[in-house]
Amino acid sequence: MSLTKEYKAEVITQFGASVKDTGKPEVQVALYTRRISDLTGHLQQHPKDKHSRRGLLMLVAKRKKMLNYVKNVDIDRYRKVIGELDLRK
Repeated sequence: MSLTKEYKAEVITQFGASVKDTGKPEVQVALYTRRISDLTGHLQQHPKDKHSRRGLLMLVAKRKKMLNYVKNVDIDRYRKVIGELDLRK
């Protein structure tokens, strides 16, 4: 399932400074997280879909790089994003 315009707008307003603030790392991490959860559900139903698995692994790597960037720039923003998205236990 792809991301809808409504969901993207909701995420951008929640994590971004304005409606057009799509480049902020927190917004990108939130969108990656949603796509990762969608792909995970798809792969549970279709375990032999290797192409989607590769896409999932690439998304996880992108999200990890983005989170490392946010952590190195501002640790408080990193902790806020991790807490809101419930990524770490």
